[in-house]
Amino acid sequence: MRRAARRDVIGSLPSSGQGRAQGQEFPREARLVRRGDFDTVYRAGKRLSSAHFTAFVRSNELPRSRFGFSIKKALGGAVARNRIRRRLREMVRCHRQEIPVGWDIVIHPKSAVAKAPFTTIAEELVRLLKKL
Repeated sequence: MRRAARRDVIGSLPSSGQGRAQGQEFPREARLVRRGDFDTVYRAGKRLSSAHFTAFVRSNELPRSRFGFSIKKALGGAVARNRIRRRLREMVRCHRQEIPVGWDIVIHPKSAVAKAPFTTIAEELVRLLKKL
């Protein structure tokens, strides 16, 4: 009973499209969520690197690109890793239109990402992924 009351106070998340510009969503279809998908990208894909990221990419022959994030424990505790993951998701959400379609992409951030300015690493990530 108490849990249900709390949900009412918190409210529900806005549905897709509310509060965001058209084309700025990051729906579940644009994410890699299964371990098998990640393994396929690692085994059959190629690697791209930059100062802040390593990206593993593989063609998926779909009309959209799908993204996955892998943040290793060496980057910090759970709070630090979740912050990095949120920043990466936001970068991809904001710049998804600039990234080529038809790829499965797994992004591994390097340790410098935690302290780098958001705009700097966002530009670097887009530049890296435009090489596809």
